Amino acid sequence: MKKILLSAFALCATMMATAQNQAADPHAGHDHAKPAVAKTEEVIKIEAVHDFGKIPQGKPVTYDFVVTNISKEPIKISNVQASCGCTTPSWDRDNAIAPGTTSKINVGYNAAAEGPFSKNITLTYGDNQSKIITIKGEVFKTPAASAPETKAAEIKE
Repeated sequence: MKKILLSAFALCATMMATAQNQAADPHAGHDHAKPAVAKTEEVIKIEAVHDFGKIPQGKPVTYDFVVTNISKEPIKISNVQASCGCTTPSWDRDNAIAPGTTSKINVGYNAAAEGPFSKNITLTYGDNQSKIITIKGEVFKTPAASAPETKAAEIKE
């Protein structure tokens, strides 16, 4: 008798949980096609990530990201925002990129801290579109003093 009551209780609990899930989502268990979300057409092409590899601490490095306009209309880059102050982007703020042509975004990184790094830069362009590019690498600590001098051995004849 206990097995029957336990089974009945488990069945009721399962049915109640299923009913609550369906009440929360009226389409649960139904195969309704979801409306298509309008996808924004890509209008620029740019390398997504640049790896500097190993760089010395305290020595700034730069890289030029090449932006290609793959649309049929001129595209203007309205803003380029780095995720931190150690990363400095610069670009042609005044001119739009003509269809089929390229422009450059120069990104500088001041390697002050030792260890691996990954920094995001957000580009805002065109009709309020955005794209994130990334620089990464690893900073190694430079020696505090220069290498000791090598003394030449005396040559005896």
